[in-house]
Amino acid sequence: MLTIACFTLPSDEQEWILEPLCFPEQPATDIGTNSSSHHDMEVVTCVLCSHSAPLSEKDRLLKHLVLVHKLVIADVKLIADFPKYMEYWKNRISEQPITDFCSVIKTNSQGPVEKQEHYFLLCDVLPEDRVLREHLQQKRLEEILEQQQRERDDDSFQRICMFCNDEFNGNRSSLLNHMAREHSFNVGLPDNIVYCVEFLDHLQSKLDNLQCLYCEKTFRDKTTLKDHMRKKQHRRINGNNSEYDCFYIINYLELGKTWEEVQSEDDREMEDEDDDWSDWQAHPVCAVCLFCEQQSESMEKIYTHMEETHGFDLHKLKTELNLRFYQQVKLVNYIRREIHQCRCYGCQEKFGSKPEVIRHVMEAGHVMQLPETSTWDQPQYYFPTYENDALLCALSDSDSESEHTGPWRDVPVIAEDISNLKVLKQTSVLSHLLKNTDSSS
Repeated sequence: MLTIACFTLPSDEQEWILEPLCFPEQPATDIGTNSSSHHDMEVVTCVLCSHSAPLSEKDRLLKHLVLVHKLVIADVKLIADFPKYMEYWKNRISEQPITDFCSVIKTNSQGPVEKQEHYFLLCDVLPEDRVLREHLQQKRLEEILEQQQRERDDDSFQRICMFCNDEFNGNRSSLLNHMAREHSFNVGLPDNIVYCVEFLDHLQSKLDNLQCLYCEKTFRDKTTLKDHMRKKQHRRINGNNSEYDCFYIINYLELGKTWEEVQSEDDREMEDEDDDWSDWQAHPVCAVCLFCEQQSESMEKIYTHMEETHGFDLHKLKTELNLRFYQQVKLVNYIRREIHQCRCYGCQEKFGSKPEVIRHVMEAGHVMQLPETSTWDQPQYYFPTYENDALLCALSDSDSESEHTGPWRDVPVIAEDISNLKVLKQTSVLSHLLKNTDSSS
């Protein structure tokens, strides 16, 4: 499924969301590039003009594309080589109009013509873009495998253990195996690691800053840190910390999937169509409150929580405003984005943090106060603010429910017995109605 972050009309005062957010909120990491500083300083040029920026400031270039050229690139974090990607499309767009490659999104479609604007979406729905992304991914994987092989064959490795004063020379595996065996610090098999030197430098930097490698808490001295890591069994890295993803081969195999997703996949093909699925267990999906970090696997519980704790009744808004399904989607995405940007969705006042804006919304009575429909009922809010927002999956279409709430909701419907069609034809109410119609005509 295509997911891009919702974008807003140009304004330098607005905070821009250039990639989809994800629950729980955390800084996104890009494994499409390694940790080398020289690579981060590579200059990337805009596809439509001469504006450029270092790769380390990619967000600034993406903001330029939206503000100046109204061009949105979907799923940027899934592009293995962003500079090469931009270079390719700069050449292609110089040859043909941008509309030959991009979908066009019209904003403020219900508003005055002078306020309507057209944005261009470049994504892998276009076959040429998909082929390019796959090619860049394949090339990046080949480069990573070559780098890994060089590190495997490198006998010039030299380093002192992070936990003792032992020095290791030769192959990197000797140090990694030593830390696992002597210090119970296991980062995985040496053959699964790439950019090993940068990886160890990163870990050493954390220890030098008196930071636990697992929970990342900071301590007052090395002795306290060592005791903490030993007692809490924190002599390991946190597999959920995405900043380590770029050091493991598995994260380059299929861009967009984490090591957990790749590892959990079962590639065995089903040979028997009648396999027993009785032991199937679906993984529960938790919905997150619009106003706090409260989560629940039950949608009714999260609705009840929002109503009782924050005074927000989505069902009531849906009924009062007669919101269709996609209008509900837009409203949820709009509220999500405004709160993420620390702005009251009712009065547009800006605050310094999320707790401040939530406090304002509650104290000012703006929980159920929505702006004009034209503010949030816009095409850009079709795109989820959070790509894994389970709350969107629980929305229902008021149109489909109207048939149960109309003036005929209490009229009983009695089915006729159709086991004997001959008798049915003779006794059916419909046959009498047809006879009356024929006689009257």
